[in-house]
Amino acid sequence: MIIAAAQFPARALDIEANAARMAGFVTEAGERGASVVVFAELAVTGYELGAIVAGQDRLTTAPDDPRLAPVRAACRAARVTAVVNCAGRTEAGPTISSYVYGPDGELLTRYDKQHVTDSETAEGFVRGTVDGSFTLDGVGFGLGICYDAHFPEAGACAAKAGCGVLLLSSLYGESGREAWPTVFPELARANGLYVLLANHSGRSGPYEGCGLSGVWGPSGAVAAVAAGREEGLVLAEVSA
Repeated sequence: MIIAAAQFPARALDIEANAARMAGFVTEAGERGASVVVFAELAVTGYELGAIVAGQDRLTTAPDDPRLAPVRAACRAARVTAVVNCAGRTEAGPTISSYVYGPDGELLTRYDKQHVTDSETAEGFVRGTVDGSFTLDGVGFGLGICYDAHFPEAGACAAKAGCGVLLLSSLYGESGREAWPTVFPELARANGLYVLLANHSGRSGPYEGCGLSGVWGPSGAVAAVAAGREEGLVLAEVSA
């Protein structure tokens, strides 16, 4: 099975434009033989925390939001599963959420970020409490979002659930580069997982995403990595 990470500079607070870009990447992923494509943290809006909370009636989305219809349609047409990260809605407040749309365009599962940062909490985002996973063609996939990867349970829960791949949607800037030789390979090696990271490229909120989306194998070795901030897909074959 081929999996893919998509990196591009999200347009701030423009859900329709970002959904159109994502639909294009889903189509390309299918053309290149990928079964799953993953997008960066808050790729639907950009990492615009204060603006999202202030305008959450408009800037948060439910899984069936019509503005995400192009992504769901692309999943159906390409027979590709997409992990779409956005500002979600709950009764307690907004969440940072991954909606997983299957190859039929329907929602397979939802995962809300469990380890929200202090700045995300201060802005009003609430934490999720349920681990996320799904199965596709016999392969189990775990889900995490950015800071989740810095806690051992992210990989341990995925491995315990029988997953062979951990999919991460993230925003790392230049100061986060130290995670590449440490956090992600160790997460893979310690849990016998493939780890995929989809990161922002370019400005998103207060950060300048460093790109470098990639995949690490169960040994911790790099299977594929983007050329810096270059837009596009990073693909790797997994045998989980």
